[in-house]
Amino acid sequence: MLVLSLELFGTPLTLPEFPRIKSLRGMGTTDSNEYAIRLADKFDYRNTFFTREPKFDLANPPKEDFGKFDFLTSSEVFEHVVPPAESAFRNAYQLLKPGGGVLIFTVPYSIEPSMHEHYPDIYQFGFAQVGDGVVLVNRTRSGKVQVFEKPVFHGPGPGKALEMREFTETDLKQILTAAGFTNTRIYTENYLPFGIVYSEAWSLPIAARKGEFAFSVESTRAVLEEWREFRQRFDSETKALNSSLWFRLGRKLGLF
Repeated sequence: MLVLSLELFGTPLTLPEFPRIKSLRGMGTTDSNEYAIRLADKFDYRNTFFTREPKFDLANPPKEDFGKFDFLTSSEVFEHVVPPAESAFRNAYQLLKPGGGVLIFTVPYSIEPSMHEHYPDIYQFGFAQVGDGVVLVNRTRSGKVQVFEKPVFHGPGPGKALEMREFTETDLKQILTAAGFTNTRIYTENYLPFGIVYSEAWSLPIAARKGEFAFSVESTRAVLEEWREFRQRFDSETKALNSSLWFRLGRKLGLF
């Protein structure tokens, strides 16, 4: 959410401080309710899911959604989409508005030399219990049967998702560029006022832009900083008034 604030408004804001701009359209892919509900209050935003309604598949999005979104948010999703992962990033690019939409996402990645695709030929697959473990059984498009031991899953319970790949930072940058994104930034900086301290130098939040917003980040920052100062003054003055006996009495009598 800090990255979203910086990319949309050019200044760090907490979610309650986000301005309500219903003309800004966004979509989440399995976003946490902790911030999805607040985003829906602030923007024209909807959260989606792969396994339940409202359903959305980054590997096969509806074409009528292309070019509609100012921002997309995705946390720990791209490592689970069916290969090739490049298609999902191209789809994300297509979903963003041509005038400067932004994809903000997190995904596990390493600083190793190359990405590891676990199941490059996956097509029709399922899982079988063998002894004390689970195996993945896949039939390729050519009809070949493959068996993979010790598949890795993320998430608890029946909704856990199969890990399809291990990204690297280098490959992610190349994939995003090939998808059409013109500006990619990995947010490496800690931000102590929000309690953000990164313990590692990988798997950090990433923002990938499709052009630039018509209303520049610098202009937006100036407006937001003025608005935040006004709100702080308003909150301070309201607090001072609430401590006044005459103000509380007048409000009870309906005078203001």
